[in-house]
Order: sequence, then structure tokens, then C-alpha cells
Amino acid sequence: MITENYYLTLTCPNRPGIVAAVSTYIFELGGDIEEAQQFDDKASKRFFMRVSFSCSADSQSLKAGFVEIAKRFDLTWDLRAVKDLKRVLIMASKLDHCLVDLLYRWRIGELPMIISGIVSNHPREVYSSIDFADIPFYHLPVTPETKLTQEAKLLEIVADSKVDMVILARYMQILSDDLSTKLSGRCINVHHSFLPSFKGAKPYHQAHARGIKLIGATAHFVTSDLDEGPIIEQDVTRVTHGDTPEDLVRKGRDLERTVLSRALRYYLHDRVLINGATSVVFSD
Repeated sequence: MITENYYLTLTCPNRPGIVAAVSTYIFELGGDIEEAQQFDDKASKRFFMRVSFSCSADSQSLKAGFVEIAKRFDLTWDLRAVKDLKRVLIMASKLDHCLVDLLYRWRIGELPMIISGIVSNHPREVYSSIDFADIPFYHLPVTPETKLTQEAKLLEIVADSKVDMVILARYMQILSDDLSTKLSGRCINVHHSFLPSFKGAKPYHQAHARGIKLIGATAHFVTSDLDEGPIIEQDVTRVTHGDTPEDLVRKGRDLERTVLSRALRYYLHDRVLINGATSVVFSD
């Protein structure tokens, strides 16, 4: 009998008995819990949980049997076999450092995913030094006149390729409110700033002008409110009065790569749960 590894995530109004019910269910099916994390948000009175376990039962049987528990506790939940990799669409512009980093981490197995495609507002020739192998590439040039048409094509790609998550790897186009809403919970952006400070364009130049001693990067979910979506991951590095704006940009690129890859890794391992305007991240 083959044993599979699974991730179970759930959120619900908090009440006693949730952990007991979940762990008992897994035990009675012969499962072995390898990792369990939970969080009781006192402010929203909601409970969040992630369980990693192994079991010989198949995915459909596990899901069917879990329905009664889900109804009893009013759960919003997901159960996934680890082998069923998530499908990711990466979007980029001329700045390719995040794109290259994600491709490298994917190739060495650090980011277990299926890359459904790469979308750019620039032609394939811009990335002539990058080996995309057999990953589909989509050139969707954006102008004020073509923006809505290209966003419609993007949604077609997302649907046709069964994309689970869109990653904005320094994609330098602002998504429309309509597109942001349609991709709600399914789109992660990396912002070259320690949000909520210095939102919008050229945040490193803004930081330099203010004499900031720490710069940062932020990975967050995309919403219709620019740079206001639930934050997943952040990091900072120290700078000095002797650093130029160009130095800040250079140091910031390292932060952006690290922060985006961490956020994506958390997502791929089902460690991120949205909690209103914030997120619960069960770090590894």
C-alpha cells in the first residue's frame, strides 16, 4: 500500500475541539502527523491551522471523509497531496533578477512547482541570455490603449493553463482594479520597499532622499488598493549616508530576490492563509 504525503489547511470561527477532531480523523485513517501548526487570532476570533501528514488513503477518500468535520466547525479548508504540484505563472519586465532567481531555484528543486508560462510586456529577445527551456513565453505589450485587451488575454492564459498563482517578479505594470479583483488571493507581488513605507515609484530614491538607514523589500498579495495587500514576507538591510541611490538599488535587488522566493516557497508548501487585510504564515 502506497503512503502519500498531504497538506491540510483550514480556517474557521474559533471554538474548542477543532484540533482534536482533525488529529483524531487523521489517526483513525492510519495517518501520521509530521507537522502541525495553529494560530488563534484573538482580534478576528478565527482559528488557523496547517497539518502535514502521511497516509495510505487516497486524496479523494480523505476529502470525502473530512466533509462532516468541515460542516461541524464551519471550515474553509483545502487538502492536497504534496505530489500534486501547484501551477505558477511568472510575469516580468526588463528587470529580470527575480525571474532568473526563481528559475534557478525551480531547477535545483528548491521551489517545487509547475511553471505554466512566463508573461512579459517585453519581447522574448530581451531575455536572450536566459534559458527558458520548454516553458511557454507570452509577449503581451501594454499601452494605455491595449491594457484591457492584454489583461483579458492574461486571464485566458490563467484559465487555459489552470494557473494556481500568478507571481509578479518585478512586473512593472500596475494591474487594473478589475484584474486585481479577479486574481484576488492568487497573485503575489514583490515591492522594492519595506511597505507601508515609500509606496509607488522609485522607493529607493525616496528612501535615499530621507536619509533612511534601513531599506527593505516586501512580498504581498495583490489587491485593487495599490501596494496594500496582505503581506507575506519582508526583509531589510542596513545602508549608510555614503550609499548612493544606485547602491540602494543594488542592495535592494538581493532583498527582492530573497523575499519573493521565500514568499513563493511558503505558498507552494501551503503555509500562507489570508486573514482579512493580513496573512497568517506558518514559516518552516
